[in-house]
Amino acid sequence: MIRPGDVNWMTAGRGIAHSERTPAAERAAGSEAHGMQTWVALPKAHEETAPAFFHHPATSLPQQQRDGVWLRVIAGRSYGEESPVKVFADTLNVALTLAPDAELALDDSHAERALYILEGDAQLDGVDIPARHLIVPDRGTRPKLRAKTPLKAMLLGGEPLDGHRHLWWNFVSSSKERIEQAKQDWLDGRFGKIAGDDEFIPLPER
Repeated sequence: MIRPGDVNWMTAGRGIAHSERTPAAERAAGSEAHGMQTWVALPKAHEETAPAFFHHPATSLPQQQRDGVWLRVIAGRSYGEESPVKVFADTLNVALTLAPDAELALDDSHAERALYILEGDAQLDGVDIPARHLIVPDRGTRPKLRAKTPLKAMLLGGEPLDGHRHLWWNFVSSSKERIEQAKQDWLDGRFGKIAGDDEFIPLPER
């Protein structure tokens, strides 16, 4: 059961199969889900690490509340806090909830950062940002986020990637050859089965 604020964190590593389903009883009752899914590329040295899955209750995540701002460090470190979620590189992943007119200077301790507005109207250093927009601040700056309405946003980033990544369907790797192997592994059923879910999703044609 996923409750508001909980985090499910999956490390794909050398390959993992998973299923995202809402139980039939909850679907029948009209259940709703709201969240944000983030993909974080593994460093080359850890691309073939063992796959893993962890559930972190909301109460286990470090958080701060002050002056109309509520921030939760989902993964990595920020604002003097560090999440218990296991990561393999310096990571920034913070959920932000701001009341109208609340302000927050963005953490500048990471080389790469982006701010994504999920809900509400915001300003960054006085410039309007509508919902569902991504902003990449300049390195080393501390622009001020201001909520014009009730606001939900994500601050994410971390250290730069250690090289180019290839993306094909659900497969990500620094090696095109490894992706070709993953395609064949999927066709041959070597990713394993999901208990209670017998559906097989075929590879895309392209």
